[in-house]
Amino acid sequence: MRASRRLHDSQLLTLDLAAALLIAAVYVGFTRMSGGGTQPAYTGPVWAGVLVAAAVGLPVAVRRLWPVPAAATALAGAVIATLLDITREPWTGVGLTLYAVALTGPPRRSVPVLAASLTLAAAAVLTGEAVVTPAETWSGAAGVAAIVWLVLGGGWAAGFVVRARRAREADRATRRTERAIAEERLRIARELHDIVSHSLSLIAVKAGVAGHVAQRRPEEAVDALRVIERTSRAAMTEMRRTLGVLRTDTVAAPLGPAPGLDELGRLADQARQAGVDVDLSVRVPDGGLPAGIALAVHRIVQESLTNAVRHAAPARCRVTVEADLNEVRIDVTDDGVRGPARERPGGHGLVGMRERAMMYGGAFSAGPRPEGGFAVSARLPRDGVGRTA
Repeated sequence: MRASRRLHDSQLLTLDLAAALLIAAVYVGFTRMSGGGTQPAYTGPVWAGVLVAAAVGLPVAVRRLWPVPAAATALAGAVIATLLDITREPWTGVGLTLYAVALTGPPRRSVPVLAASLTLAAAAVLTGEAVVTPAETWSGAAGVAAIVWLVLGGGWAAGFVVRARRAREADRATRRTERAIAEERLRIARELHDIVSHSLSLIAVKAGVAGHVAQRRPEEAVDALRVIERTSRAAMTEMRRTLGVLRTDTVAAPLGPAPGLDELGRLADQARQAGVDVDLSVRVPDGGLPAGIALAVHRIVQESLTNAVRHAAPARCRVTVEADLNEVRIDVTDDGVRGPARERPGGHGLVGMRERAMMYGGAFSAGPRPEGGFAVSARLPRDGVGRTA
């Protein structure tokens, strides 16, 4: 990107140099032209004419580097050239430098430069055309001044429009970047929540069991501690993988396979160890699901089981994942006791599941069942075409 930008800038500077040399050469030619009709001719020394031609044309070569000094120099050269009867064109060099002034500077700086340029241009044209060596009437001189104003104002207006367009594009790019950052932060928050919430819920349940039976049934406490150890190690591994991706260059990050349908059995086993009797049913066509959809299914089931462990255990839970050629259906129901915490679906877990479903243009619902317990239902398009919710 930077190399391309430098190449683009060098090409523009080359074009400016070519235009500057051309304008200077044209003005040198003007100094050699003889008068005719009502057009007076330059009668001064050759060296002075060359200096004036250089002052008019060469600032165009550096207009992008030093726009205001370039405009001032070109303006001074054009004023002198007009008063010396050299100018026979509508101040093109000054118009080009005013374009750069408006393009590179804010209006509070470019507008005064434009105003000064228009004032000096009108004064020089009227004086040169109607007073010093009268070649026009006052009305004719005013017409010439209007043409010069059109060139100068047009150059400035073109630069102003381009600057405004670039500012709008930069603002849109900034908003896109901020939106992408916000979406990525939300995605990371969902991932970390799903990892930490599920594992800590199992650890909390098993720690409570171990503390309750440590004295009377030490072997059961040992089993609970083993579950805690396995769960914590698995959570640390997944956290380390996630944080490694965040800390490493995306291209070089060692990415492992994202959790998918193959991991649903492990989630069910962990929930069973925490006191939830899980009946898992997974039916998908041959070929499986797209990776993004499979990850969304895994996280929705994971969070649903986490809620069942946290709020319903001991309980029975049925997890059904079905897919056809068009849709993936996820239904998780349990028969746990209804409680205040489950009546209000406002936690981060339910919000995260809803966001995952909406991200792929799917549907999500969750709430208590009339016969008791809780139900989570999600529908995702099988093709995995996502959209921003």
